Amino acid sequence: MRTYRELFRTPQFGPFFATSAVQVAASTTSGLALGTLVYAATDSPLLAALSMFGSSLAQMIGATVLMSAADRLPPRAAMTGLALAFGLATAVLAVPGLPLPVVFAIILAEGVVAAVGGGVRYGLLNEVLPKDGYLLGRSVLNMCSGLMQIGGFALGGLLVATLSARGTLLIAAALYLTGAAVARFGLVRRAPRAAGRPSVAETWRINALLWSSGPRRRVYLALWVPNGLIVGCESLFVPYAPEQAGLLFAFAALGMLIGDTVAGRFFARQWRGRLATPLQLLLAVPYLFFAARPALPLAFALAVLASVGFSASLLFQERLMALVPDEFTGQALGLHSSGMLTMQGVAAALAGTVAQWTSPATAMTVMAAASIAVTLALTAAGRRAAGAVDEDGAGPGGCRDPHRTRQVSRRSAPGSGSA
Repeated sequence: MRTYRELFRTPQFGPFFATSAVQVAASTTSGLALGTLVYAATDSPLLAALSMFGSSLAQMIGATVLMSAADRLPPRAAMTGLALAFGLATAVLAVPGLPLPVVFAIILAEGVVAAVGGGVRYGLLNEVLPKDGYLLGRSVLNMCSGLMQIGGFALGGLLVATLSARGTLLIAAALYLTGAAVARFGLVRRAPRAAGRPSVAETWRINALLWSSGPRRRVYLALWVPNGLIVGCESLFVPYAPEQAGLLFAFAALGMLIGDTVAGRFFARQWRGRLATPLQLLLAVPYLFFAARPALPLAFALAVLASVGFSASLLFQERLMALVPDEFTGQALGLHSSGMLTMQGVAAALAGTVAQWTSPATAMTVMAAASIAVTLALTAAGRRAAGAVDEDGAGPGGCRDPHRTRQVSRRSAPGSGSA
């Protein structure tokens, strides 16, 4: 599958796409409104960053205790119910005088529930599309996310300025409810991908299987850490430029849109593996220049350039899917999504802490330097592993057959005999 026409002609991709678009618009609008509300009340860069990205910190809780539900719940019912829950929670956040501990308790609960939602959503995408369509489909979803973020941050900034942060939160709640309606009446009913009841023990068993392979571990870390550290930079846009934060977010989303468009549609298969690391370095290098506190036009350009590098995640996701058994795709993608968002929350907290003691510009530079260091370390580890495989006779370039990797993983994982 190489064209957008083929993609949108695929049954069920249309309503799936519409559901995702509405929910991204809702989360973008609510995040900016909540960050603005908390920063105005506390004057704290740390609390503002945590209010926007703190729910990501709770993703790993859901990933470690609830993620087996991603393949064991009916997808349509799960997506509808989750959108309703987020709409209700966002409406509660708009209540005047809500104590700050209650605000962060709601944010924490949203993160736990969202962990399962990511697995359900991306597992369904892998089910709706043929195998050769996943990269293009995911790139289109990322492009949609970029467009919704551009519009959501720009419109959100306008709504916050004209309507108030609490009014903007109510609009975001209505968008979540719209997404629930699109999921309920647009998607067809499907059976769960896996049998049995979700449980903590099953979640741990499959997570152990997924983590048992060295190549999968490196792919997961590449998907989680370098990108997450750069989201830590983005979490400081509000304290860096309070009046222009919406535009900074919008320009960053524009860069992500450009990168995902090029990577999903135009990267030839033989180049994908070679471009992943350069793109991750591109993601971080522009933020090094924020140490000089560039003027806003230059800051906008740097945000666009850096966010092109987010397209590296598409290439790593394709690599992950080649290493995962089909019956575990929902949990594998959910673990990727939850780990990524958890790292974003950790990075937002770390960036906010550094900014609290130094300045937002200095903290952004520190996070960018850390991202570069992690990318280089993971690349070196992968090359060493490839060299070791070559010595064992695994073939040119140290590449094993993905199907053989799956079989080895099943045998070596704890309790995998019944998988």
